[in-house]
Amino acid sequence: MSFIEVTNLCKDYRIAKQEKGITGAVKSLFHREYTVKEAVKDVSFSLEKGEVVGYIGPNGAGKSTTIKMLSGVLLPTSGMAKVGDIIPYENRKENAKRIGVVFGQRSQLYWDLPISDTFDLYESLYSVPKERFRRNCDFFTELLDMKDFLHQPVRQLSLGQKMKANIAIALLHDPEVLYLDEPTIGLDVTSKKVLRDALKSINAQRKTTIILTTHDMDDIEAVCQRLIMIDQGQKLFDGTLEDFRLTYNDGFTVKLEFETTLPTWQEFENYRLLEQAEHHWVVKVTGGISSKDAMIELIRKYDPINLYVQEERIEDIVRRAYG
Repeated sequence: MSFIEVTNLCKDYRIAKQEKGITGAVKSLFHREYTVKEAVKDVSFSLEKGEVVGYIGPNGAGKSTTIKMLSGVLLPTSGMAKVGDIIPYENRKENAKRIGVVFGQRSQLYWDLPISDTFDLYESLYSVPKERFRRNCDFFTELLDMKDFLHQPVRQLSLGQKMKANIAIALLHDPEVLYLDEPTIGLDVTSKKVLRDALKSINAQRKTTIILTTHDMDDIEAVCQRLIMIDQGQKLFDGTLEDFRLTYNDGFTVKLEFETTLPTWQEFENYRLLEQAEHHWVVKVTGGISSKDAMIELIRKYDPINLYVQEERIEDIVRRAYG
């Protein structure tokens, strides 16, 4: 059996209708009508221990709702989730000891306390053995480069420093699973790279299972081996990044450079001229043709002096998949 099992998971919200004006407000006191919002619809997937999975979708797709059910915060309307043979929403305390959670816009830090004091607090909350706790503190302080601000009050820290501390806190008790919801939101390029490298290192060294929800596709490409995409509460895709490209890719572009006068362009199947300048073309290649075959075909047909292949960015592929 897989480490995480999600079977036909559903979550509905009842939303009260509110009529306008005082009359509507009074009426709703005696007779309230509701609409049902299906946040998650019949989602199923399984994860092996140590997997790093990107869980993506547009705003309102159901990503955070799924994470909250897996972490035991929300009770599903129907279906089932198991994390290491524990049903999270039925065994919340036991589940909490085995998971770490970081929500990008919600901090676990205390405004006026230094991070080191917050670390001590979480040692008590999780009843972590002192030796293991100190070893973990040293490990994550080094890994996330936190030495310079470990004893500063949280109110003096930058957004990137706070996020590093939140991730460290989520991992101090050696959780088997780490849920990350938008961990790099608002961070600069350097801070994002530090966090991505740290997550890869944590997974490699500790075999921590990581589920990452994000709108930043660079996070997915840098960290994840697998991608699950949902939209309007339903699963659309589950597979490797390479399979995702093959499923939703719309081809790639090739730039051909010529030393002298451009040859005459001749339209042929799966090759379309996008741009023409004095000494180069940009050609769109579609139809599932490999970049190797496209290069051979274009060189044979037009004999350019240089040729460059540019694969479509995964962010653009995701945008098309949503559409």
